[in-house]
Amino acid sequence: MADQQPNYGRPQRLPTRSSGFNTTPSFLRKLQEHVPNSTQLIGFLTLIISGGILLLLTGLTLTTIILGLIFFTPLVLISSPIWVPVGTVLFIAIAGFLSVCGFGVATLASLSWLYRYIRGFHPPGSDRVDYARSRIADTASHVKDYAREYGGYLHSKVKDAAPGA
Repeated sequence: MADQQPNYGRPQRLPTRSSGFNTTPSFLRKLQEHVPNSTQLIGFLTLIISGGILLLLTGLTLTTIILGLIFFTPLVLISSPIWVPVGTVLFIAIAGFLSVCGFGVATLASLSWLYRYIRGFHPPGSDRVDYARSRIADTASHVKDYAREYGGYLHSKVKDAAPGA
């Protein structure tokens, strides 16, 4: 019984070899140094379980797709003369509806911008419109001046070409 007394307060000694080759740790000691902690172990188990579930769901999905193709392909082939025109009409109807909606939104946005511009609220881009309007007005006045200046010249040339006119 004296051999089985607990070692309170005394450091526990690991058995050593009597030979002088104790400088390298044994295989078990190396293995114990690389044992994952509980967080790593739970993460690994979660990864394995999640991967297995996803693999099972992938297999079920592929099986369902293959069985669906096997059972519904004859129905699709028999009714395809109906589906092609219906699909074409639906495509054109949906494309037209979306186009009308898009043009409606663009029109409302344009009218809203124009209303704010006319009311003097200076919406974004109004400075560019003002600059373009002033350039157009300047160009028009230059063309008008040019026409006045050279209009008499052309009128006299027309009289020379057709003296009776």
